[in-house]
Amino acid sequence: MPKISVDDRVLEVPEGMTILQALDAAGLLMNGVDVPHYCWHPKLSIDGSCRLCQVEIEGMPKLQIACNTLVQDGMVVRTTTERVTKAREGVMELLLVNHPLDCPICDQAGECKLQDYAYEYGALESRTREPRRALKKRVDLGPTIVFDQERCILCRRCVRFCREVPGTGELGVVNRGDRSVIETFPGTQLENDYSMNVADICPVGALTTKDFRFKIRVWFLEDVPGICTGCANGCNVHLGVANNRVYRYVPRRNDAVNQTWICDEGRLSYKEIEAGRLRAASVRGERGAVEVSVEAALAEAAARLRGVLESRGPGAVGVLASPHATNEDLAVLRRLADALGVETRGVAVPVGRADQLLIKAEKAANAEGARRLGFGPAAAVLDRVRQGAVLALLVLGHDALDSGDLASPAELAGLAALVVLDTHQSPLHLVAHVAVPTRVAAEKHGTLTNAAGLVQAVQPAVEPAFEAWSEAEALWRLGVLLGLEGFAGRFDPGAFAAAAS
Repeated sequence: MPKISVDDRVLEVPEGMTILQALDAAGLLMNGVDVPHYCWHPKLSIDGSCRLCQVEIEGMPKLQIACNTLVQDGMVVRTTTERVTKAREGVMELLLVNHPLDCPICDQAGECKLQDYAYEYGALESRTREPRRALKKRVDLGPTIVFDQERCILCRRCVRFCREVPGTGELGVVNRGDRSVIETFPGTQLENDYSMNVADICPVGALTTKDFRFKIRVWFLEDVPGICTGCANGCNVHLGVANNRVYRYVPRRNDAVNQTWICDEGRLSYKEIEAGRLRAASVRGERGAVEVSVEAALAEAAARLRGVLESRGPGAVGVLASPHATNEDLAVLRRLADALGVETRGVAVPVGRADQLLIKAEKAANAEGARRLGFGPAAAVLDRVRQGAVLALLVLGHDALDSGDLASPAELAGLAALVVLDTHQSPLHLVAHVAVPTRVAAEKHGTLTNAAGLVQAVQPAVEPAFEAWSEAEALWRLGVLLGLEGFAGRFDPGAFAAAAS
């Protein structure tokens, strides 16, 4: 492979790469070797329009753009010479000629590349005397994006994204020269399943999402790495957290899973972390449901399950897993079922529309993990309930309703014991003898297995504002209350993972 030298660093890179691609692949781009750039993006075609990435190459009389210059064996690249610095300053001065001075009210402030590069390479004061050109502001491009033409620097990332990733091509450049602007094509809106990605890749504050616009300043947010749980793809995201609340999801680069993208539906699924949560444990008696502590609810669940086990045996007990639970939660559920001798076990998986890019038909993050842990189709479990063979059911989540395996909670009305551990409210917890609130993936440690079999870790980004345990903790306590072998003390995730491996 060709060997090149960049600022005295020797790199061996695959043939056919450009200089920027080589630096990106080596993990050095803007991380040891600063080559500022606007129009180049690692997952889009090369445009070469911003001219900010110019570098000096020995043997070439003129500066070259690093985004479109192929590496050659023996190439010597310099990124910090006086010629390069002067060229960057010149490009920045031209880009700032018409850019509005509205950083204090711009929603991109704090994560704006124009701010960063203006600080590094911009002139201290403007040499122009003409007024800045006035263009459209607060343009409604579609259901998700607002556009400020005055801030646009015509890097054309958004245009290339719409053409190359979703393939919808709603955006284009109209007019010529210094009158060029981004517009949607006549009669169209920016309306595709991935439209909000244009705000992520916009290096300035021209494109902003309606969801996050003016919600909170980004410097108040802590970016916590996590996984989108909207479907089986398991896209990598950063959770923007402040005040124990998730304000947004933005895609986190993982070339093996989602590259640098996320679908709009998954991006907005962060709202489910708070909305519609099951916030209190309850026990249902003759006079209806009564709120109790989680510990008391689990004690009642253990008593009801014990009664069925003693009278009818383990064959009368079934378990339904949730494809939203982590592998660790499901492994504890499997251990509990094994210790009880329960063979009737399954998992209900909601399904919906899919595409060829990221959106998967299975609308849960860990259906593959559940299957690998031995949970079969939920239909077989529910058939035994309908036949009267199962009198006690331990259920994680309400996925059986979402999947259609369970037409109505009324089908479970004849059970002697219905124990539901769930993150959100549903018609199922309303008929349960015992309902216990549990944590979502953003509130606990664990792993999820995506549709391709890749195991990915999650970690707590926020804490629930009410008493809620992970499914593993609740199930472990249930095993302790039932006096089962292999269950003792409190659940220790680290010790359990070590023992399981």
